[in-house]
Amino acid sequence: MTAHLEVAEGVGTIRLDRPPMNALDIATQDRLKELAEEATRRDDVRAVVIHGGEKVFAAGADIKEMQAMDHAAMVVRSGALQESFTAVARIPKPVVAAVNGYALGGGCELALCADFRIAADNAKLGQPEILLGVIPGAGGTQRLARLVGPSKAKDLIFTGRHVKADEALTIGLVDRVVPAAEVYEQAHAWAARLAQGPAIALRAAKESIDAGLETDIDTGLAIERTWFAGLFATEDRQRGMRSFVEEGPGKAKFV
Repeated sequence: MTAHLEVAEGVGTIRLDRPPMNALDIATQDRLKELAEEATRRDDVRAVVIHGGEKVFAAGADIKEMQAMDHAAMVVRSGALQESFTAVARIPKPVVAAVNGYALGGGCELALCADFRIAADNAKLGQPEILLGVIPGAGGTQRLARLVGPSKAKDLIFTGRHVKADEALTIGLVDRVVPAAEVYEQAHAWAARLAQGPAIALRAAKESIDAGLETDIDTGLAIERTWFAGLFATEDRQRGMRSFVEEGPGKAKFV
């Protein structure tokens, strides 16, 4: 398999495994979709880490495979390509990307599907598709602009340049930069902490933020209001408020 799912402490790690560069060919794209859907279904997965290994996250699509495709073939394939990444973005649980080495093209787009990105101090990210005469096709033009703003997104996409970890942190492309040897450990720790939280409330928070960004403020507030009221029907809400009143903040044990 070009990717697999491992579960420990409530954290599911989706590990890319296509050496040497984790090129995201069609088989890997389809496998990512399968694993994202599995992580969504499984109750023992409360949070997710996406990891490519100690040397590289993912250096992009399989260019040799794409070179052989004509317009008609890509018209058919582009929908499935986007669906595989969207399946990751829509995992209704906290998702963190643990980025070592290169995260370029499709690799950068995959990292953009996470809620949080922890990068190695030697990481390089970018959308170099323009250097091939195309543009990002797995969500890069949309998710990157929403994350770092349209001007920075245009800079990266128009030039195809690589961004080092320090600049990626400055522009908000990644959220934390750590020594390369600590990337997965810190990503797993972030996910494991959230895996102990109230699962339905975390899902509500993620869906409210993500859906709200796609609409106007009034509709976003309606989405928030519906989730907020609905959480009053959950056992976790009862436990959380009872614990707060009886023991003080931050001591609740959720189910």
